[in-house]
Amino acid sequence: MKTRLQAARVARGLKQSHVIAELTRRAEVAGLPIASPGSLQILLSNFENGKRAVNEPYRTLFRAIYGMIDDELFAPIDSTEEDPELAEYTALAERINSARKIDKATAEMLATQTDYLRTMDCRLGAAVLVDQMNGHLATVQEALSHAILPSVRRPLAAVLADAAALAAWQALDVGAINRAWQHHETARYAALEAQDPVLLTHAMAQQAFVLVDVGEIDSAADLVHEALREAGTSVPDRFQAWLYAAEAEVQAAANNMSKSLRGFDEASKVLPASSTAIDPGLPFIVLNAAHLARWRGNALARLGDETAIEQLHAALAGAGVASTRAAASLHCDLAHAHLIHGDRDEAKKHAAEGRRLAKQAGSMRQKQRLQRLALLA
Repeated sequence: MKTRLQAARVARGLKQSHVIAELTRRAEVAGLPIASPGSLQILLSNFENGKRAVNEPYRTLFRAIYGMIDDELFAPIDSTEEDPELAEYTALAERINSARKIDKATAEMLATQTDYLRTMDCRLGAAVLVDQMNGHLATVQEALSHAILPSVRRPLAAVLADAAALAAWQALDVGAINRAWQHHETARYAALEAQDPVLLTHAMAQQAFVLVDVGEIDSAADLVHEALREAGTSVPDRFQAWLYAAEAEVQAAANNMSKSLRGFDEASKVLPASSTAIDPGLPFIVLNAAHLARWRGNALARLGDETAIEQLHAALAGAGVASTRAAASLHCDLAHAHLIHGDRDEAKKHAAEGRRLAKQAGSMRQKQRLQRLALLA
């Protein structure tokens, strides 16, 4: 049976004796124990004929000799696969040819899929969407990685930046903090290729919340401030308001009341007066006066301000709750605010409701908040 390992040697025009000599030389340099040159002749033949699985340290040595990774050297060859010497070239050519069919309309379809997943996230929570979200990201990344022309790559990169930022927020909510960080990194790189300052600074500001959750408050403040500076004044007003509010939340986490309140004031100044919460072209930003009031109440609760309870109850009665996750967060805020002001009965009531909603939404982030509050009680 022909193997990828044998194909790699043949493609380079090497005899088995050359490979055996190289195995011996590299093993001596690295201090790796391998068979004698005489035994290596039989061993190499068995490896290349598929009669024996390649183990360590031989895998390490073969990778160094051929400059290839495990899948390229040791993965089994499907019975229907063509000559492995040509298979990779053919496969890449096919993927690139397939990518030629991707156009602006395809990117729009993928963006629509992201919007669908965003809507389902609000209704069902992040936990039940992990497979769909990962599959969608893989589809967009595959399309982007084989598209050639910048005119095709940029719209695909924009879709990837949006989808990766959504996946990052979902990962943060379910407690997958490392995955959240990696998705944010993907979103930032994709936004750079898309040449879209809104998508870039949105990913940066969201990533600051990851830093807050791991206790890197100063780094979070620096990052979100840099996002504001990078965005400047050329971005849509609603998005600029969102950035100001994001910085205000980070400043609240830093226990800096004056900077936090100043950020919310700036957000209020630039936020459009309309009750509409979403602008065309900015589906990832949901913000109007009611949402901003809830956001401010969240920050004031963190800071122990006595006006937080009134603002949070107003948000609970108004239109500032966009999802089950947001409702869970609001009740967590109320539990926090009531606890700080000594009203344990009200704190317990809202903690119980927050716990119920967090369970419904699959939000580990809100559950963890309630657990921390229980320690304070």
